[in-house]
Amino acid sequence: MSEFPRLYAIADASFGDSVELARALFDGGARLVQVRNKAAGARDFLASVEQILAIAPGGSQVLVNDRVDIAAIAGAAGVHLGQEDLPVDAARRMLGPGRLVGFSTHNFGQAVEADALPVDYIAVGPIFQTSTKKNPDPVVGIAELGRICRAVRKPVVAIGGITIETVGPVIAAGAASVAVIRDLLAAPDISARVREYSRLIL
Repeated sequence: MSEFPRLYAIADASFGDSVELARALFDGGARLVQVRNKAAGARDFLASVEQILAIAPGGSQVLVNDRVDIAAIAGAAGVHLGQEDLPVDAARRMLGPGRLVGFSTHNFGQAVEADALPVDYIAVGPIFQTSTKKNPDPVVGIAELGRICRAVRKPVVAIGGITIETVGPVIAAGAASVAVIRDLLAAPDISARVREYSRLIL
């Protein structure tokens, strides 16, 4: 995918209503939003994704975390998969060639393997310590992120503990995009925080 958006915003339901979070992200100018809700049942998750798609501005993309079936049914732009989710090949067969498939990796070896898979981008992390996962993988760090970015051909989305203070070095290391959860969603004004990121990295 060409010109991957620099800011990869995540509407994580553990920070509030995912529809309202997505609305604030869009209002701030985010144009790539992943919907994440680890606790929701399929019916509720589908409903929230459909509501977010209904408010998404023209030209924006909505991705679904983990659930390929929900992404397909709702007509989302694609899905983001973790190491323990449905295999990438199966997700690609379900979604077809026109939708995005992203894949999480946590070290150099996984990232290089992912580069050969039918994915559109490779997420790498956690770059720094993160509190949005119960059992996070070991920290990757800036130096290793740079090594991964130089080794793979597909866009790298850096994730994990990224803040407004650390986003510059992450982009400088070669990441095509930064995925941010807490530093956006815990801000007093989410839309303003998105705009702050945009001024720094776009």
